[in-house]
Amino acid sequence: MSNSPIQHLDLPLNLPVPVDDGACDHLVGTSLPSIILPSTAAGAPVDVSSLSGLTIVFCYPRTGEPGIPVPIEWDLIPGARGCTPQACAFRDTSAELRGLGVQHIFGLSTQDTPYQTEAKERLHLPFEILSDAELKWVKGLNLPTFEWQGKMLVRRITMAVQDGLIIKKWYPIFPSDRNAYEVVEWLKGRRNSK
Repeated sequence: MSNSPIQHLDLPLNLPVPVDDGACDHLVGTSLPSIILPSTAAGAPVDVSSLSGLTIVFCYPRTGEPGIPVPIEWDLIPGARGCTPQACAFRDTSAELRGLGVQHIFGLSTQDTPYQTEAKERLHLPFEILSDAELKWVKGLNLPTFEWQGKMLVRRITMAVQDGLIIKKWYPIFPSDRNAYEVVEWLKGRRNSK
């Protein structure tokens, strides 16, 4: 198995597909809790609930570490694999998302900010990543989680938030590298229906 960073961008063909277990059915129409989260913007914590306009938040379990192969056990967890491809897809569509009215884009995981900052720089992400290492946001929204190597991780979900109110959710997400394009298509349909 290769230790190259490319390995984290490749999605194996035989990944288990996550099923909709209803764990996020409560989200649309929910106001975000007012919780300030550390971000990869130096010294600039963020309270997503206070942001005006349309915000996209994609939550993911964890990004891979450079030089560390993805464990086979990780691939056996439905929906776990693909955090780096998902972040890169949001990177690649960020200009289009902004052109479709998105004012803010954030990734969110339970990893700490130094870890996320390395990933943001390595992947050249044009948006910030929020750290919910203390699980305050995850618990405040009752988001689905799972345990991996003694750490609690958030399951993959993306939310469209308008002025602090969740107006759309994508869950489960599979394959992860298509999620940003699903958001683009939803935004185009929303624009065309006005």
